[in-house]
Amino acid sequence: MSDDNLYAPPEADVEVSSGAENELAGRGARLGGAIIDTLLMLVIIWPLMFFTDYVERAATDSLEPIDYVLTTVPGFIMFFVFHGYLLATRGQTIGKMLVKTRIVSVEDGKILRFGPLIGLRYVPIWVASLIPGVGSILAVIDVLFIFREDRRCVHDLIAGTKVIRA
Repeated sequence: MSDDNLYAPPEADVEVSSGAENELAGRGARLGGAIIDTLLMLVIIWPLMFFTDYVERAATDSLEPIDYVLTTVPGFIMFFVFHGYLLATRGQTIGKMLVKTRIVSVEDGKILRFGPLIGLRYVPIWVASLIPGVGSILAVIDVLFIFREDRRCVHDLIAGTKVIRA
């Protein structure tokens, strides 16, 4: 606050500090947050998949490449609708907020800017998971990295992030 303007609003630094609050989130908490986020997305995506006969065509192995796009794009949009504001302002999704974890930079413990966070942490894994046959394997490998000592998945390594207790 400027000493010259007595009517200026107060200011505060609300960034995540690098003290005890930077304790790594437990694997169970990370799993819980991911399950909550996945269930939230399924509530939205499943009706869309049934309405467009995606499930029936998938069961009969008659999906076209455009079908993947038509179900993925609404999923991305819904992800941003539900989680965009929280990710941009708090480094959290709804699931992470409920299990009290947050995403921060490995370097300085601060919340990443929204563009790099989405572009590095989410998009590469989403795109890789769309590769027929290989995508599922890559997604599993990403998640299995949680068992390393630093509890960072591949998407964390790509983005330079870690998940901490909030």
